Amino acid sequence: MNTTQGATSTIDPLDTLLRMADTLGSLSRYAAESAGHATATAVLPPAPAPAAAGIEYVHGGPEITRAIHEALHGARHEILTAQPDGPRPDATLDEAYEAVRGHLDRGVAMRTLYQHSSRFHEATKRYVGCVQARGAQVRTLPEFFNRMIVIDGEVAVIPADQARTSAVLVRDRAVTGFLVDVFEKAWDRAEPYPFRPVRAADAACEVIPDMRRAIRKLLIEGRSDKAIARRLGISLRSVQGHVSCLRDEFGAQHRFQLGYLMGLAEQHEQHEQHQPLPQQPPYARS
Repeated sequence: MNTTQGATSTIDPLDTLLRMADTLGSLSRYAAESAGHATATAVLPPAPAPAAAGIEYVHGGPEITRAIHEALHGARHEILTAQPDGPRPDATLDEAYEAVRGHLDRGVAMRTLYQHSSRFHEATKRYVGCVQARGAQVRTLPEFFNRMIVIDGEVAVIPADQARTSAVLVRDRAVTGFLVDVFEKAWDRAEPYPFRPVRAADAACEVIPDMRRAIRKLLIEGRSDKAIARRLGISLRSVQGHVSCLRDEFGAQHRFQLGYLMGLAEQHEQHEQHQPLPQQPPYARS
Protein backbone atom coordinates (compact mmCIF):
# COMPACT_ATOMS: atom_id res chain seq x y z
CA MET A 1 0.00 0.00 0.00
CA ASN A 2 1.27 3.50 -0.89
CA THR A 3 -0.13 6.41 1.15
CA THR A 4 0.26 10.01 -0.02
CA GLN A 5 -1.41 12.96 1.74
CA GLY A 6 -4.08 10.74 3.27
CA ALA A 7 -5.06 8.98 0.03
CA THR A 8 -4.48 5.25 -0.21
CA SER A 9 -3.88 3.40 -3.49
CA THR A 10 -3.37 -0.32 -4.01
CA ILE A 11 -0.59 -1.58 -6.27
CA ASP A 12 -2.00 -4.23 -8.59
CA PRO A 13 0.35 -7.24 -8.46
CA LEU A 14 -0.55 -8.12 -12.05
CA ASP A 15 0.67 -4.71 -13.21
CA THR A 16 3.83 -5.42 -11.23
CA LEU A 17 4.22 -8.68 -13.14
CA LEU A 18 3.84 -6.91 -16.48
CA ARG A 19 6.48 -4.34 -15.52
CA MET A 20 8.72 -7.15 -14.36
CA ALA A 21 8.48 -8.92 -17.73
CA ASP A 22 9.24 -5.64 -19.51
CA THR A 23 12.25 -5.10 -17.26
CA LEU A 24 13.60 -8.56 -18.03
CA GLY A 25 13.24 -7.82 -21.74
CA SER A 26 15.05 -4.52 -21.36
CA LEU A 27 17.87 -6.16 -19.44
CA SER A 28 18.18 -8.78 -22.18
CA ARG A 29 18.44 -6.13 -24.90
CA TYR A 30 20.95 -4.14 -22.84
CA ALA A 31 23.09 -7.24 -22.31
CA ALA A 32 23.02 -8.09 -26.02
CA GLU A 33 23.99 -4.52 -26.99
CA SER A 34 26.78 -4.48 -24.41
CA ALA A 35 28.13 -7.81 -25.63
CA GLY A 36 28.08 -6.60 -29.25
CA HIS A 37 29.90 -3.40 -28.32
CA ALA A 38 32.56 -5.31 -26.37
CA THR A 39 33.17 -7.66 -29.31
CA ALA A 40 33.57 -4.78 -31.72
CA THR A 41 36.01 -2.77 -29.58
CA ALA A 42 38.18 -5.37 -27.81
CA VAL A 43 41.60 -6.23 -29.25
CA LEU A 44 41.16 -9.86 -28.27
CA PRO A 45 37.72 -11.50 -28.07
CA PRO A 46 36.67 -11.58 -24.41
CA ALA A 47 35.66 -14.78 -22.69
CA PRO A 48 31.90 -15.35 -23.05
CA ALA A 49 29.93 -14.08 -20.06
CA PRO A 50 27.91 -16.74 -18.26
CA ALA A 51 24.13 -16.57 -18.66
CA ALA A 52 22.16 -15.20 -15.75
CA ALA A 53 21.46 -18.01 -13.30
CA GLY A 54 17.95 -19.34 -13.70
CA ILE A 55 16.99 -17.08 -16.64
CA GLU A 56 16.71 -18.34 -20.23
CA TYR A 57 15.33 -16.44 -23.23
CA VAL A 58 13.48 -18.28 -25.99
CA HIS A 59 12.64 -16.64 -29.33
CA GLY A 60 10.00 -17.60 -31.89
CA GLY A 61 6.61 -19.29 -31.55
CA PRO A 62 7.72 -22.89 -32.24
CA GLU A 63 10.63 -22.64 -29.81
CA ILE A 64 8.40 -21.15 -27.11
CA THR A 65 5.87 -23.95 -27.57
CA ARG A 66 8.63 -26.56 -27.37
CA ALA A 67 10.06 -24.99 -24.21
CA ILE A 68 6.62 -24.91 -22.55
CA HIS A 69 5.97 -28.57 -23.38
CA GLU A 70 9.37 -29.55 -22.00
CA ALA A 71 8.70 -27.62 -18.80
CA LEU A 72 5.24 -29.20 -18.45
CA HIS A 73 6.71 -32.66 -18.94
CA GLY A 74 8.38 -32.43 -15.54
CA ALA A 75 5.26 -31.29 -13.65
CA ARG A 76 4.78 -33.21 -10.39
CA HIS A 77 2.46 -31.21 -8.11
CA GLU A 78 0.70 -28.17 -9.60
CA ILE A 79 0.43 -26.16 -12.82
CA LEU A 80 -0.65 -22.49 -12.59
CA THR A 81 -1.62 -20.72 -15.82
CA ALA A 82 -2.87 -17.21 -16.58
CA GLN A 83 -4.33 -16.88 -20.09
CA PRO A 84 -5.44 -13.33 -21.02
CA ASP A 85 -6.64 -11.75 -24.30
CA GLY A 86 -10.07 -13.31 -24.31
CA PRO A 87 -11.13 -16.53 -26.04
CA ARG A 88 -8.41 -18.55 -27.75
CA PRO A 89 -8.74 -20.39 -31.08
CA ASP A 90 -10.25 -23.87 -31.01
CA ALA A 91 -7.02 -25.48 -32.25
CA THR A 92 -5.03 -23.79 -29.46
CA LEU A 93 -7.48 -25.06 -26.85
CA ASP A 94 -7.29 -28.60 -28.27
CA GLU A 95 -3.49 -28.46 -28.10
CA ALA A 96 -3.62 -27.11 -24.53
CA TYR A 97 -5.95 -29.92 -23.47
CA GLU A 98 -3.68 -32.59 -24.93
CA ALA A 99 -0.70 -30.99 -23.15
CA VAL A 100 -2.28 -31.17 -19.69
CA ARG A 101 -4.67 -34.15 -19.86
CA GLY A 102 -2.03 -36.71 -18.89
CA HIS A 103 -0.84 -34.59 -15.96
CA LEU A 104 -4.38 -34.19 -14.63
CA ASP A 105 -4.96 -37.94 -14.89
CA ARG A 106 -1.78 -38.48 -12.84
CA GLY A 107 -3.14 -36.25 -10.09
CA VAL A 108 -1.23 -33.05 -10.89
CA ALA A 109 -3.35 -30.08 -9.75
CA MET A 110 -4.04 -27.24 -12.18
CA ARG A 111 -5.50 -23.77 -11.73
CA THR A 112 -6.19 -21.44 -14.64
CA LEU A 113 -7.16 -17.77 -14.83
CA TYR A 114 -9.08 -16.38 -17.81
CA GLN A 115 -10.79 -13.07 -18.45
CA HIS A 116 -14.57 -12.77 -18.04
CA SER A 117 -15.04 -12.63 -21.81
CA SER A 118 -14.06 -16.30 -22.10
CA ARG A 119 -17.41 -17.26 -20.54
CA PHE A 120 -19.15 -16.38 -23.80
CA HIS A 121 -16.95 -18.59 -25.99
CA GLU A 122 -18.31 -22.07 -26.72
CA ALA A 123 -14.94 -23.70 -27.41
CA THR A 124 -13.52 -22.32 -24.16
CA LYS A 125 -16.53 -23.59 -22.24
CA ARG A 126 -15.99 -27.05 -23.71
CA TYR A 127 -12.30 -26.93 -22.76
CA VAL A 128 -13.11 -25.79 -19.22
CA GLY A 129 -15.67 -28.58 -18.87
CA CYS A 130 -13.08 -31.17 -19.93
CA VAL A 131 -10.32 -30.00 -17.59
CA GLN A 132 -12.69 -29.45 -14.67
CA ALA A 133 -13.95 -33.00 -15.11
CA ARG A 134 -10.35 -34.09 -14.52
CA GLY A 135 -9.96 -31.98 -11.39
CA ALA A 136 -8.68 -28.63 -12.68
CA GLN A 137 -9.99 -25.33 -11.30
CA VAL A 138 -10.78 -22.31 -13.49
CA ARG A 139 -11.65 -18.74 -12.50
CA THR A 140 -12.06 -15.45 -14.37
CA LEU A 141 -11.15 -11.78 -13.84
CA PRO A 142 -12.46 -8.68 -15.61
CA GLU A 143 -9.18 -6.87 -16.14
CA PHE A 144 -6.12 -7.39 -18.30
CA PHE A 145 -3.23 -9.42 -16.94
CA ASN A 146 -0.13 -10.93 -18.49
CA ARG A 147 0.36 -14.50 -19.67
CA MET A 148 2.10 -16.78 -17.20
CA ILE A 149 2.75 -20.46 -16.54
CA VAL A 150 4.28 -21.66 -13.27
CA ILE A 151 5.09 -25.34 -12.73
CA ASP A 152 5.57 -26.75 -9.23
CA GLY A 153 6.65 -23.29 -8.07
CA GLU A 154 10.02 -24.03 -9.65
CA VAL A 155 9.77 -23.12 -13.35
CA ALA A 156 7.90 -20.15 -14.82
CA VAL A 157 7.29 -19.00 -18.39
CA ILE A 158 6.41 -15.34 -19.00
CA PRO A 159 6.50 -13.10 -22.11
CA ALA A 160 9.70 -11.18 -22.81
CA ASP A 161 8.08 -8.58 -25.09
CA GLN A 162 4.64 -7.15 -25.77
CA ALA A 163 4.40 -8.91 -29.15
CA ARG A 164 5.02 -12.22 -27.31
CA THR A 165 7.53 -13.36 -29.91
CA SER A 166 10.00 -14.06 -27.10
CA ALA A 167 9.58 -15.68 -23.71
CA VAL A 168 11.58 -16.02 -20.51
CA LEU A 169 12.03 -19.33 -18.71
CA VAL A 170 12.67 -18.61 -15.05
CA ARG A 171 14.17 -21.19 -12.71
CA ASP A 172 15.20 -18.79 -9.95
CA ARG A 173 13.18 -19.72 -6.85
CA ALA A 174 13.03 -16.12 -5.60
CA VAL A 175 11.41 -15.00 -8.86
CA THR A 176 9.10 -18.00 -9.22
CA GLY A 177 8.02 -17.51 -5.61
CA PHE A 178 7.13 -13.91 -6.41
CA LEU A 179 5.13 -15.02 -9.46
CA VAL A 180 3.23 -17.61 -7.45
CA ASP A 181 2.33 -14.89 -4.93
CA VAL A 182 1.10 -12.68 -7.78
CA PHE A 183 -1.04 -15.53 -9.08
CA GLU A 184 -2.48 -16.31 -5.63
CA LYS A 185 -3.56 -12.70 -5.09
CA ALA A 186 -5.26 -12.64 -8.49
CA TRP A 187 -6.85 -16.04 -7.81
CA ASP A 188 -8.37 -14.79 -4.56
CA ARG A 189 -10.06 -11.92 -6.42
CA ALA A 190 -11.29 -14.04 -9.33
CA GLU A 191 -14.75 -15.53 -9.81
CA PRO A 192 -15.30 -19.30 -10.25
CA TYR A 193 -15.99 -20.37 -13.82
CA PRO A 194 -19.47 -21.91 -13.64
CA PHE A 195 -19.40 -24.78 -16.11
CA ARG A 196 -23.07 -25.37 -16.63
CA PRO A 197 -25.40 -24.89 -19.61
CA VAL A 198 -26.27 -21.19 -19.38
CA ARG A 199 -27.56 -18.67 -21.82
CA ALA A 200 -25.31 -15.79 -22.74
CA ALA A 201 -27.73 -13.43 -20.98
CA ASP A 202 -27.32 -15.36 -17.72
CA ALA A 203 -23.54 -15.28 -17.98
CA ALA A 204 -23.70 -11.56 -18.75
CA CYS A 205 -25.53 -10.84 -15.48
CA GLU A 206 -22.67 -12.48 -13.58
CA VAL A 207 -19.73 -10.72 -15.20
CA ILE A 208 -20.90 -7.47 -16.83
CA PRO A 209 -20.88 -5.38 -13.61
CA ASP A 210 -17.18 -6.19 -13.14
CA MET A 211 -16.44 -5.50 -16.80
CA ARG A 212 -18.35 -2.21 -16.64
CA ARG A 213 -16.29 -1.09 -13.63
CA ALA A 214 -13.09 -2.01 -15.46
CA ILE A 215 -14.21 -0.01 -18.52
CA ARG A 216 -14.98 3.00 -16.32
CA LYS A 217 -11.49 2.84 -14.82
CA LEU A 218 -9.83 2.61 -18.24
CA LEU A 219 -11.95 5.42 -19.70
CA ILE A 220 -10.97 7.70 -16.80
CA GLU A 221 -7.34 6.85 -17.57
CA GLY A 222 -7.92 8.09 -21.13
CA ARG A 223 -7.63 4.71 -22.88
CA SER A 224 -8.99 4.33 -26.41
CA ASP A 225 -11.80 1.90 -27.21
CA LYS A 226 -9.32 -0.29 -29.06
CA ALA A 227 -6.95 -0.40 -26.08
CA ILE A 228 -9.82 -1.21 -23.72
CA ALA A 229 -10.99 -4.04 -25.98
CA ARG A 230 -7.54 -5.59 -25.90
CA ARG A 231 -7.11 -5.25 -22.14
CA LEU A 232 -10.49 -6.84 -21.41
CA GLY A 233 -10.37 -9.44 -24.17
CA ILE A 234 -13.64 -8.34 -25.78
CA SER A 235 -14.57 -6.99 -29.19
CA LEU A 236 -14.36 -3.32 -30.13
CA ARG A 237 -18.11 -3.35 -30.77
CA SER A 238 -18.77 -4.64 -27.24
CA VAL A 239 -16.66 -1.84 -25.76
CA GLN A 240 -18.51 0.76 -27.80
CA GLY A 241 -21.82 -0.70 -26.56
CA HIS A 242 -20.69 -0.41 -22.94
CA VAL A 243 -19.47 3.15 -23.51
CA SER A 244 -22.86 4.06 -24.99
CA CYS A 245 -24.61 2.67 -21.90
CA LEU A 246 -22.27 4.64 -19.65
CA ARG A 247 -22.99 7.83 -21.58
CA ASP A 248 -26.69 7.29 -20.98
CA GLU A 249 -26.09 6.50 -17.30
CA PHE A 250 -24.05 9.68 -16.69
CA GLY A 251 -26.01 11.90 -19.09
CA ALA A 252 -22.88 12.66 -21.13
CA GLN A 253 -23.12 14.19 -24.61
CA HIS A 254 -19.73 12.93 -25.79
CA ARG A 255 -16.79 10.81 -24.70
CA PHE A 256 -14.72 13.65 -23.20
CA GLN A 257 -17.62 14.73 -21.02
CA LEU A 258 -18.19 11.10 -19.99
CA GLY A 259 -14.60 10.76 -18.75
CA TYR A 260 -14.91 14.02 -16.83
CA LEU A 261 -18.22 13.06 -15.17
CA MET A 262 -16.98 9.58 -14.24
CA GLY A 263 -13.82 11.10 -12.77
CA LEU A 264 -15.91 13.44 -10.61
CA ALA A 265 -18.09 10.53 -9.50
CA GLU A 266 -15.02 8.48 -8.55
CA GLN A 267 -13.56 11.37 -6.54
CA HIS A 268 -16.88 11.73 -4.72
CA GLU A 269 -16.98 8.00 -3.93
CA GLN A 270 -13.41 8.06 -2.60
CA HIS A 271 -14.21 11.13 -0.50
CA GLU A 272 -17.25 9.39 1.01
CA GLN A 273 -15.18 6.29 1.82
CA HIS A 274 -12.59 8.34 3.72
CA GLN A 275 -15.13 10.34 5.77
CA PRO A 276 -14.99 9.45 9.50
CA LEU A 277 -18.09 7.82 10.93
CA PRO A 278 -20.28 10.24 12.90
CA GLN A 279 -19.90 9.87 16.66
CA GLN A 280 -22.99 9.04 18.65
CA PRO A 281 -24.00 11.48 21.40
CA PRO A 282 -23.43 10.17 24.96
CA TYR A 283 -27.11 9.59 25.58
CA ALA A 284 -27.37 7.33 22.51
CA ARG A 285 -24.65 4.96 23.67
CA SER A 286 -25.55 1.80 25.50
